[in-house]
Amino acid sequence: MIVDSTRETGTISKYIYGQFAEHLGRCIYEGVWVGEDSPIPHVNGIRQDVVEALREIKVPVIRWPGGCFADEYHWKDGIGPVENRKTIVNTHWGGVTENNHFGTHEFFELCKQVGAEAYVNGNVGSGTVQEMQEWVEYMTMEGTSPMADLRRENGQEEAWKMKFFGVGNESWGCGGNMRPEYYADLYRRYQTYVRNYTTDSIYKIACGPNIDDYDWMEVLMKNAHQFMDGISLHHYSLASVWEDKRPAIGFPEKEWYSLIDSANLMDELITKHSTIMDKYDPEKRVGLIVDEWGSWLAVEPGTNPGFLYQQNTIRDAMIASLTLNIFHKHSDRVHMANIAQMVNVLQSMILTDGDQMIKTPTYHVFNLYKNHMDATKIDSWGDMKETTSYTVSKKEGIITLSFCNYAVDESDEVTLDLGFPIQNVNAEILVSEELDAHNTFEEPERVTVEAFKTYKVDGETLIITLPPKSVVSIYVKEEK
Repeated sequence: MIVDSTRETGTISKYIYGQFAEHLGRCIYEGVWVGEDSPIPHVNGIRQDVVEALREIKVPVIRWPGGCFADEYHWKDGIGPVENRKTIVNTHWGGVTENNHFGTHEFFELCKQVGAEAYVNGNVGSGTVQEMQEWVEYMTMEGTSPMADLRRENGQEEAWKMKFFGVGNESWGCGGNMRPEYYADLYRRYQTYVRNYTTDSIYKIACGPNIDDYDWMEVLMKNAHQFMDGISLHHYSLASVWEDKRPAIGFPEKEWYSLIDSANLMDELITKHSTIMDKYDPEKRVGLIVDEWGSWLAVEPGTNPGFLYQQNTIRDAMIASLTLNIFHKHSDRVHMANIAQMVNVLQSMILTDGDQMIKTPTYHVFNLYKNHMDATKIDSWGDMKETTSYTVSKKEGIITLSFCNYAVDESDEVTLDLGFPIQNVNAEILVSEELDAHNTFEEPERVTVEAFKTYKVDGETLIITLPPKSVVSIYVKEEK
């Protein structure tokens, strides 16, 4: 394999490493928000072990409040003194009652503590144009206005910075069961009132297609591309058919590969949707925003089926690595992605139980890959096993080579010609011998990053041996 660090092929946006935090199960309540009276260490009600873990992987953006929840969320229910906030029923996710103690102010506090940008998803399905306009005004208006004054009454003097705003979510399904023609017109109307109250322009995101609904993409791009900055795409990796979610642990080998096959479909989806987008936006101004992706498996036995709580194994690490590599490949069109979800839901970074917290194998992949954020892709070519996926980038004089060997029982030896004398190399690995190796609250570091040593340096050549079921990142100082 030849790596030519002088041939640059684009930039990998840091926003590809975005997270998603929906009012779903124990993601917000217990996962992020414990309240100001909790014995769990917190700052302003937000638990600090989770914040510190998210800061370590440099989370660039958080999407909130949904998801399906977004199109039944009325933002004024979640502002003002907590004792006066309206109690609501989360009809999408478990039918549970929540007290709205985590609202707009708390979300921006979370973003501040994590060091992340805000991606707010507006309510088109059950909300009004006025409601959406007033929310944007409440969040971003710096001067004097009714909503800015209301924000100040609620304790926030300065306007917040809101970089991204989604106009509806899954409008083809839980967000309203709309036809693309209808939503295209509705999007044009609603986005008009997502005003820029400052010199910072809000990046407006339209609801895009579900998986391979190419007609939806065609209609939206044809009728509304000039009014959007991005358009979303949702695709979840499934080990079986949609109606038959398979277990996250204790699965047979065939489901290792079927889940990976489902994840690899992302490459085809992005390619085909991008081809449609190119017809109407050849300059690639409009970003493809993959704001829901990841493994969707069966809930853990004994948990609320509406909470979507699933374990996270070395197989999920393969899914994360493969998918990030696909996003990097298409970084000219993929401007942002948000894995579903951040804590305690689906393919999470983190799992919590009371005051305990563990980092999942997926979390460790994001840590292994964080050097690729806002890095320059560099050209590489050569024969690779079909079970090996990779990314090569450089930033600040360091070339980062990340590999995923998802073969169950075969190693892959890769010879890399870097074109300069190799003198300074460090490497890390995430690997396991078991198909469903995972961390538990009793064994929180059963699957974790370790030093990687199975490589040799020979002048300008680096020879590495990738074990089966492994993700490896190698860091090489570029010599001029």
